[in-house]
Amino acid sequence: MDFSFSEEQLMIQNAAQEFAQQHCLPGVIERDENQLFPKEQIKSLATLGFMGMMVDPKYGGSGLDTLSYVLAMEEISKVEASVSVCMSVNNSLVCWGLEHFGNEEQKQRLLPRIAAGGIASLAITEPHAGSDATGMKLSFTPDGDDIIVNGSKIFISNGDVADL
Repeated sequence: MDFSFSEEQLMIQNAAQEFAQQHCLPGVIERDENQLFPKEQIKSLATLGFMGMMVDPKYGGSGLDTLSYVLAMEEISKVEASVSVCMSVNNSLVCWGLEHFGNEEQKQRLLPRIAAGGIASLAITEPHAGSDATGMKLSFTPDGDDIIVNGSKIFISNGDVADL
């Protein structure tokens, strides 16, 4: 069995490493110390197609494999965790779920926006359950054109900067 990376995977890894060095490293300590969101780095990351790496190209994504995604995440995480967390929320937590469980209207409406660099958010952490999704108690009930939400969250990943 061959465990070597493909040429495309190595190219993705190298592109991520170059991106991290050129776009993330300058100012990383200042952004971290001042708790500044890396908005410019995220915009630049989107131009590489890394905000929707595994999303099907028919929805505006790059259509890459999981290993390419992991290699890119690893290289960016080495330099700036904040950028890699945002990339992870978009790819793993939002795009993957939408693409696998969303209806066609949701996929067509949301995936292209996210893959193009729209910052997505995820609300999972609750006071009594932490990040254990099986212990979540928040509920929602459709009410005409509205949705009634009951419960509380303590952390919403990208919540204060999200586009959707």
